[in-house]
Amino acid sequence: MRLASWMPFAQAQELLEDLVGIQVSKATARRATLTAGEAQLAVCEAEVERLKQEVPQAPGGADKQLLRADGAFVHLVGGEWVEVKTLVMGEVTRTKRGEVCTQQISSFSRLAEAERFAEAALVETHRRGLERAAEVCAVQDGAEWLQGLVDYHRADAVRILDFAHAASAISDIGEAVRAAGGRLPTSWLEGVLHRLKHQGPQRVLTHLARLTARYPSEASQEKWTYLQKRETHMQYPTYQQAGWPIGSGSVESANKGVVEARLKGAGMRWGRQNVNPMLVLRNAVCNRQWHETWATSVVQRRALRSTRRQECSQQRLALAFWTFVFWGAREYRLSHPPVQAATSPTTAEASSAEHPTRRPSSGYSWRKPFLRRPPASSVGSGEACAKK
Repeated sequence: MRLASWMPFAQAQELLEDLVGIQVSKATARRATLTAGEAQLAVCEAEVERLKQEVPQAPGGADKQLLRADGAFVHLVGGEWVEVKTLVMGEVTRTKRGEVCTQQISSFSRLAEAERFAEAALVETHRRGLERAAEVCAVQDGAEWLQGLVDYHRADAVRILDFAHAASAISDIGEAVRAAGGRLPTSWLEGVLHRLKHQGPQRVLTHLARLTARYPSEASQEKWTYLQKRETHMQYPTYQQAGWPIGSGSVESANKGVVEARLKGAGMRWGRQNVNPMLVLRNAVCNRQWHETWATSVVQRRALRSTRRQECSQQRLALAFWTFVFWGAREYRLSHPPVQAATSPTTAEASSAEHPTRRPSSGYSWRKPFLRRPPASSVGSGEACAKK
């Protein structure tokens, strides 16, 4: 099953036979893998409900944590593309050179709507002790559903627009200005990004507003509006001084390593019901929690089998009980015919006169033979003899 979570089922089947000498069919590998994933998915969903109801205190975690999220598209059977959301968490530290870095990275992926994904991610945020962290930052691309995710888990988190997304929007504005006839220096983009990174967004946004007004276009206006709405999330000098990262490279890597590497291969089409079970196993492998996940999955599958056996036993007992009741009642009716009330002779004669006993006559259909022979005519035979 672990091999099948890393590679397609057919390749896992061949590798298992080459390394261990065990032969299993592709269908068996697929069924066993998805069954394990479904069991672990049920465990995670039950844990989410418990956390929502009991609200236990989270275990201790790092004092400074990072929260990132993004989406990647997966192709389903039937041609539909759906977005798999991935949450990435890590500890923010500094290297010996003083550079900001993120360590102990873990991921959580699900195919779900934004609200449902935020609730499901409680399993990972609780495990990492996010609610007890002293400081939390969220580096994202500015999508609306990401804001709701941060509000759900840590509303006080420092929200940072990923610098790469801001740079991409500025680059698109520059291309739109050039397409409209504007002339920009070759090093224009590098200079604007340097100013944004070290001086903040105020002067950059003013400069971009002038370019957009002078060389108007729909594309430049859209990108400038995108940046203007997220001005408070682009205070990059302040973030760097506080020791926060300003890029979301880890979540992009998680999308490729966790989701796309297994679920977005050439020609792959997934049933919707199989996406989350596979994602559970992918998270377990990438988070180095396979043994814990596998042990929990085995316990869940045993409990599920026991529950199913009990249900089947109860159904058989109920069927046997009602069968016994039915045949017992039938036997009682046959052995105890209903007793008719005694009637006087006069009453019996009157009853017989009103309702005479009807017995089929000799001419009734079922009393007649099936094959009938026409009766011989005595008159005809007599005439024939007289003629002779």
